[in-house]
Amino acid sequence: MNNFFQRIITSLILLLIISISLFYNKYVWLFFLIIVSLILFIEFNNLSKKIWKKDKNTIASLNIVSFLFLLIVIYVSYDSYYNPPIGLVFIISICIFSDTGGYLVGNLIGGRKLTKISPNKTISGSVGSFIFSLFSIVIFWFYYNFSYNDKNFVTDDYIKLIPTCLFLCMICQLGDLFISYFKRKAKVNDTGTILPGHGGLLDRIDGVIFVLPAAYLIDKIFF
Repeated sequence: MNNFFQRIITSLILLLIISISLFYNKYVWLFFLIIVSLILFIEFNNLSKKIWKKDKNTIASLNIVSFLFLLIVIYVSYDSYYNPPIGLVFIISICIFSDTGGYLVGNLIGGRKLTKISPNKTISGSVGSFIFSLFSIVIFWFYYNFSYNDKNFVTDDYIKLIPTCLFLCMICQLGDLFISYFKRKAKVNDTGTILPGHGGLLDRIDGVIFVLPAAYLIDKIFF
């Protein structure tokens, strides 16, 4: 129970920091992205060292790939910034609801395991992630209807967001499993200790860093 409240408090503090960075201005957002990326790079590098240990070539190659990937994440996250940053809020909320749905439904219902990569994840939790992720569309609807009274954004437009939302939720879950695979190979439960109750920063936003580039591509191609 203590761990549960610790997770809640840490999540609220993290959410507050993200909100301040997002809504203050784009330069604060960029600074936040750089700091977060540095931490993620260090945590992933530590995982690589535990898995491959003396294989310096593999570790170096993974460092280059992760560095380039994080540069892409920084670029698309910064380039997607608008004032107010409702688009980024929508994308991040999909990930938050996806993680929340997976955690709550998975713990309440349980059942068959989703994969051997992450033994704690269940099929019911995955379904819960998909369902909960749709709540972000509801928030998006309330925002535009009550803040801007935007009547141009009709029901059909919100319905079109459903497949996008579900697809990004899938990417979020796959990103989570991808990092879980590395943790399993490294024989560790967490990527770090920077977030009490959660472990490392990579443990908390492993899905987000994959969703942001995917959402950026969808926006550029289809919208």
